Amino acid sequence: TDTSCACSGIAMSPPGAEAAPGAVPVPAPGSASPRPLFGGCWSCRLLSGAGLLMAAIWVYQGPRSIMKKGIPPSMGAIAQITFAAGLGAWGIIILADPVGKRHRKD
Repeated sequence: TDTSCACSGIAMSPPGAEAAPGAVPVPAPGSASPRPLFGGCWSCRLLSGAGLLMAAIWVYQGPRSIMKKGIPPSMGAIAQITFAAGLGAWGIIILADPVGKRHRKD
């Protein structure tokens, strides 16, 4: 009988058990090269990355307008600025798509 791992949802077989007919072999972790983000679709990356950057700007405008009035930022405003920075960084990463662009020199 198979036991399943609760943490990842992967079914594990006991040693010596045979695979079911028609079962797809699962590659070892890290054996395959990473796929590009969004399958290499430039328009998908541009749309979602630009959307995240615009969302970051919109989120940042709230505390910025309060700080422009000379009011010191509260903890909530600082959390909002931090969240906006995270959204902006996520958008830049989606636009840049650094996964798979680094090659080892032999």
